[in-house]
Amino acid sequence: MAQASVIEVTDEIRNGRGRLAVTVVLGHAIKHIYNSGLRSVLLTAIKDDTGITAAQYGLLSTSGQVTSGATTMVAGYLGDRFANRSGIMLMVSLGMMGISYFLLGIAPNYWLMLAAMLLVGIGPSLYHSPAIASLSRKFPDKRSYAISWHGTGGSVGEFVGPILTGALISGTYLVAFEWRDALQISAGPALLFALLIYLMMRGIPTASVETESLRDYFSKLFALLRRRGMQMLVITTALRSMGQGAMMAFLPVYLREDQGISFVVIGLFLSSIQFVGIFAQPLMGYLADRLGHKAVLVPATAALGLLMIALKFAPTDDPLSFNLVLLEIAVPGILFGIIALAMGAFLYALHAIYIGAAMDVAEGEAQSTVVSLIYGASLLGAFSPFIAGVIVDFGSNSDAFVYGGIAVLLAAALLALTRLPRVMRG
Repeated sequence: MAQASVIEVTDEIRNGRGRLAVTVVLGHAIKHIYNSGLRSVLLTAIKDDTGITAAQYGLLSTSGQVTSGATTMVAGYLGDRFANRSGIMLMVSLGMMGISYFLLGIAPNYWLMLAAMLLVGIGPSLYHSPAIASLSRKFPDKRSYAISWHGTGGSVGEFVGPILTGALISGTYLVAFEWRDALQISAGPALLFALLIYLMMRGIPTASVETESLRDYFSKLFALLRRRGMQMLVITTALRSMGQGAMMAFLPVYLREDQGISFVVIGLFLSSIQFVGIFAQPLMGYLADRLGHKAVLVPATAALGLLMIALKFAPTDDPLSFNLVLLEIAVPGILFGIIALAMGAFLYALHAIYIGAAMDVAEGEAQSTVVSLIYGASLLGAFSPFIAGVIVDFGSNSDAFVYGGIAVLLAAALLALTRLPRVMRG
């Protein structure tokens, strides 16, 4: 195991880092309100309305992940090349997201929707590299903890998005919108928040400015990939992404088609899963800084894989029903709900810990590039929803849970065999 090193924090690093954290977390929450609403409700509504097959549905989800993974690598270079212009990159990210959602809403057929989904993957993927790298530079003494708060913003968005979107298209309290209308009107708020985030980022001094040529960027990239720890983190991240992507793509489909649950209740159910992650992420980040990343990653990844598989076999003949204002809420089963809630503690919290571990393996070098490597690793699992869709077409929707769980368990097993450095913080 690598020898532990000690982190020191200067006044230059401390200057403005509180405002930076608030801005990055807010922007991440907005991004995930859009992403979660699309994945959990709107794509399911598209499948329900158009009658496409499970494989076609999976390909829609896959297409966005392909461009997301590819764009993430570009964002890594831009984040390191223009570290002092992170605010502009975050504004472009949120603005492109709103425009691509509008184009998806006006696409007249499946193939144009598939093309629009390729654009949907670009905007959000520009956000993570400059945002997380900025946090890493400003919080070297609390790296995993700070990155976990970035993830917490994402969990807040994942909590709000399905509820907001489900209520919007179901007309529970307001006039119901079609899924096309919901996508089209979402462009306005996205552009407004893009401008707000840019204004909030202005005047925050950067902890370091890493200007480098494209040749230097690729040199650092290949140097990072030659490190054994980085190789294993990329592989295990890809496997975890495969499993999680398959499960999250078909969980709302399972609730809709197998259990007959309405869109608004699907949104509430999926939001409740993310609610647990809001509190779990800072705790896991704190533990990772104190105990080491591996001590947190291995058991948590294994637990996530087992919980995914357990969803397949959880009984659904004991539905839990209750009234919430004007809604009759019903979940498939008490045990099913408990398993899903427990799973929510790890879904997004783990990603921040993987990034923190990769930052330590890189020893503080090319931090935007490191973020891009971990996010770009999802490109290796981009076709997972499509693979799961093929499996579902020959079986059932819940078979996607087993496929996903096996992939995540394999990631945990490989991670257990990986040596990661320890860094003393505090």
